[in-house]
Amino acid sequence: MTATSLKSTNLFKPIKVGSVTLQNRVTHLPTTRTRAFGDHTATDLQLIYYEDRSSSPGTLLVTEATLISMNQGLYPNVPGIWNKDQVKSWKKITDAVHKKRGFISVQLWAVGRVGFPDLLKAEGLPLTSPSALYESEKSKEAAEAVENPVRMLTEDEIKDIIYNQYTNAAKNAIEAGFDFLEIHAANGFLVEQFINPSSNTRTDKYGGSIENRARFALELVDHLISVVGADKLAIRISPFNNFKGMLAENEVIHPIATFGYIVSELQRRADKGNELAYISVVDGRYNSDGTEAVLNTKFIDQIWKGVILRGAKYTHDYKKNWETVARDVDHDNRTLIGFGRNFIANPDLVSRLENGLELNAYDRATFYKNYNNGYNTYQFFGSSEEVDAEAEAKVLPKSLVQDS
Repeated sequence: MTATSLKSTNLFKPIKVGSVTLQNRVTHLPTTRTRAFGDHTATDLQLIYYEDRSSSPGTLLVTEATLISMNQGLYPNVPGIWNKDQVKSWKKITDAVHKKRGFISVQLWAVGRVGFPDLLKAEGLPLTSPSALYESEKSKEAAEAVENPVRMLTEDEIKDIIYNQYTNAAKNAIEAGFDFLEIHAANGFLVEQFINPSSNTRTDKYGGSIENRARFALELVDHLISVVGADKLAIRISPFNNFKGMLAENEVIHPIATFGYIVSELQRRADKGNELAYISVVDGRYNSDGTEAVLNTKFIDQIWKGVILRGAKYTHDYKKNWETVARDVDHDNRTLIGFGRNFIANPDLVSRLENGLELNAYDRATFYKNYNNGYNTYQFFGSSEEVDAEAEAKVLPKSLVQDS
């Protein structure tokens, strides 16, 4: 994979985001990799991964989705941020990133109805959602098989999620040294489950109208602003999502109406002095049949005046000599360009884009494994080191706080 240099574009001009100044606009998107420890602490493998991707100073990395609590989560081998051991483990990573003069944002994740019902059951926890609706027939069968069927959250439980669980996670994230906190309101997880009528049929103040379905997200934003400040807070949205049972294209009310309202409310807050550090927008989609779609999210540009992190449509842009990246980043002076798969495969992606260097190809088959092969085995440009894939597949993550 070769491409022309992007050095002369806005991609390599500084930009102020929140209270910090990035030296480039290349951003690592949140990419779930399942290399955390069984107790959801961060690991030695994750430390190497994020440290390597800070090789170009002034780069912003957004972490993989990180669980706010056991109550609203439980996926295997993903990190959490609800207890002190998790804080200690993440602090070693943020310190390493900062030592490289990089910046790092934690993506705060509540899972809702798509959590693992068996893992929740083992902890004596229910599977909950805005409404008692399943993502699919398969997810229904899995929940019923372990006698942990999905049930609707009560208003008291909603308050607990916002004012206790997210609060605890946010304070822990600041203690762990994160520069920003990104609310995961995309990809069919809990926050989007409230937003989308395919997963929210409530009749109280958190369901029904656009304003009511958006209430959870906006109430959460307002509360976290009061906890950490607007300049440390961000949000990720996916207006045209059809992942995890979301039915964007089939809404009676078009997603532009729904997300246009949400973004306009965020801009209204910005106008009053509470501008979020950035809004992250999913503007591309990897479909289950292997095809990819580019999504038109220009309506957000017309509403939001602050920093926008765009991502999910640039994976194959190298085939066009980064034509789309150059056009989008030069269109205005507020755009960050996010990469997932190419950042996975290229720890020195920033340098490669700046100098027009060949890219490593990614191996999707290793994305969600729990060993080092396909994680820290991608080489920096020019390296001649041989990788023993079989040996690396035996290297498992170790907690950064084990025996400490």
